[in-house]
Amino acid sequence: MSEEASQPLALLGAAGSPYTRKMLSLLRFRRIPHAIHWGSHRNPPPGLPEPKVKLLPTFYFPTGGGLEAVTDSTPIIRRLEREHAGRSVIPDDPVVSFLNDLVEDYADEWLTKAMFHFRWAHAADIENAGPMLIFWHDPTTPSDFAELAAREISKRQIDRLYVVGSNPVTAPTIEASYARFVDILDAVIARQGFVLGARPSAADFAIQGQLSQLAIIEPTSAAITVQRSRRVRAWLDRVEDLSGLEPDAAGWASRADLAETLRPLLAEIGRVYAPFLRANAKAAMAQAPTVEAEIDGRPWTQPTFPYQAKCLAALRQTREALSSADQGALDALLADTGCEILFDPL
Repeated sequence: MSEEASQPLALLGAAGSPYTRKMLSLLRFRRIPHAIHWGSHRNPPPGLPEPKVKLLPTFYFPTGGGLEAVTDSTPIIRRLEREHAGRSVIPDDPVVSFLNDLVEDYADEWLTKAMFHFRWAHAADIENAGPMLIFWHDPTTPSDFAELAAREISKRQIDRLYVVGSNPVTAPTIEASYARFVDILDAVIARQGFVLGARPSAADFAIQGQLSQLAIIEPTSAAITVQRSRRVRAWLDRVEDLSGLEPDAAGWASRADLAETLRPLLAEIGRVYAPFLRANAKAAMAQAPTVEAEIDGRPWTQPTFPYQAKCLAALRQTREALSSADQGALDALLADTGCEILFDPL
């Protein structure tokens, strides 16, 4: 093995970043040696290359004697699958693999709305989050400076709530969706341990990443979580480090089992995330600056997200790449959940 290949995979991340926590848990499970630099994407460690888009976590892949800075957790997971054998987090069955993609996308792009909302929409959460973000970055920060910096970062983040669609009109939609999700996840875990069976998938780590904040850090949503499911709260602590788990190749649930077990989760995705994805994609196609939609019976307004239009396009392309038999099996699983609208003409 070359010296380059034997070095731990470097990444830049922050403890308050759900995507950093997602990827750290995944790296531990996959037993991929890694070294994390705690910090901000605005001020990366000196000597490391900058990615095209500054996001956390930033991975630094060795390439041709140098380093390549890469962001976006979903494609990074697929790259790790290609470059590191064993302990896969992607199911072999193409239909189950699609379900993994869908749930991972929901966690990354919808649950994160709840995370940002709960962090900055309630007084108790704001009071908690501001100082946490400062001390996560540098625990040695003097208290007087930390207080001033916390106020500044809190104001900046509160002023950006509109970006994820959080406002007084949408708050009930976001908060009710999160409470339902906790109940749904509780039932899935009780039945089979993880989202897609008895072994963890990328979808589990995506959920764990968001809930590492929602269910533990933010006081309001943490209280909702523990009131509704101590099982989910306990599950999070285990998923944070599954390096000792020996996954069985037969651990993935069958399509038939998932048709029953996952139906409530698919119905929740169809209830809130699918209509958002379609409305956002239509707005992006029309080059409209704002998404106007109805989600769960309430108005929803937010800036158009080109990236989330790409998320829908990727899901549609993945379905199109399935064989006709697998497409039929997938469509049967998604029928009457609300997710079927993802594939209707825009």
